Amino acid sequence: MSGTLIDTDERIHLIVVFGGESAEHDVSCTTAAHVLAAADPAKYRITPIGISTDGQWAIADQAVAALASGGGRLPAQLDPTGSDVSPTPILSAASAEPATTVVMPLLHGPMGEDGTIQGLLELANLPFVGTGVLGSAVAMDKAMAKQVVAAAGIPQARYRAFAEHELTPSLATTIVDDLGLPVFVKPANMGSSVGVSKASSADELNAAIDVALSYDEVVVVEEAVVGKEIEVAVLGNHQPAAATPGEIVPGDEFYSYEDKYVAGGSYAVIPAPIGDDALATAKELAIETYRALRCEGLSRVDFFWEDPATEINGRPGRGFLLNEVNTMPGFTPISMFPKMWIADGVSYPEIIDRLVDLALERHSRRRRNTAH
Repeated sequence: MSGTLIDTDERIHLIVVFGGESAEHDVSCTTAAHVLAAADPAKYRITPIGISTDGQWAIADQAVAALASGGGRLPAQLDPTGSDVSPTPILSAASAEPATTVVMPLLHGPMGEDGTIQGLLELANLPFVGTGVLGSAVAMDKAMAKQVVAAAGIPQARYRAFAEHELTPSLATTIVDDLGLPVFVKPANMGSSVGVSKASSADELNAAIDVALSYDEVVVVEEAVVGKEIEVAVLGNHQPAAATPGEIVPGDEFYSYEDKYVAGGSYAVIPAPIGDDALATAKELAIETYRALRCEGLSRVDFFWEDPATEINGRPGRGFLLNEVNTMPGFTPISMFPKMWIADGVSYPEIIDRLVDLALERHSRRRRNTAH
């Protein structure tokens, strides 16, 4: 790789940003390793930029060396450290060639998936993969996303959301009276099940709230839904398409971070065994949700499925209930987003190509709207 970010190479310059300051740092480093391994070197010249857990940006020397040797030495999880740099000159140099540069911010969770880096890239006039500032921020905040999808008429589980300053000694009892037990407690701005707890008593609920507040100042408490966990991968801008939905069968009591990335007891079933009509409905609801939250590029839309033909706790199943939307889903070997598209015949490298094309299309359209 040359000493400058601009040269006469006619390939698209793909700047891959990974790591970050959130609790999902390691997942991002694993995602980036697999994206770099799959990106076609005949189409892209890649600059890997790592962000450490304390926010330091660096040219990721380990990834640079591996790519220079043909990619064969890429590890399963990239090291984000290397030659320290400031993001300003990197993005300024890249913005001189916006027509042939695309940034792929493979950052999960706060300080990456929440509109922060998206705003930085908008200011730098750079095309980037994924949803813009507004959609990223709203989808990342589960409490705000629930308000938006409720206004759009999309069904979801019953919930309560509150900020830390609204916490009172009687709140747990009030929530139990309202939602029943058990409940799931989540920090509003976190993904990959980080900070999520199941509570089966008021005392456990108070403890779970404390855990959630260690990650974010807003907490979401949801009723426990007895049903299948159905996920849908969506690709596109104004005309999004959904892949065949899959079911996550957790190996733990619920699909926890430990189950996803450590113990590995969960597994996926694609297509989800819910019948053709329900699969079609899941795809329609996923696209409806995607549009309601102004997602672009890609997202994974997660539902619970209560079969209406069965009785659950003395009542008929409610069908699909939205769980959450992930605007930058993982691309690890166990990640559902690539698995669902691959099951539909779209290869991993083709997914990357589509995301780059969508980033360029979105940037061109946005610039037409703002060039006055």
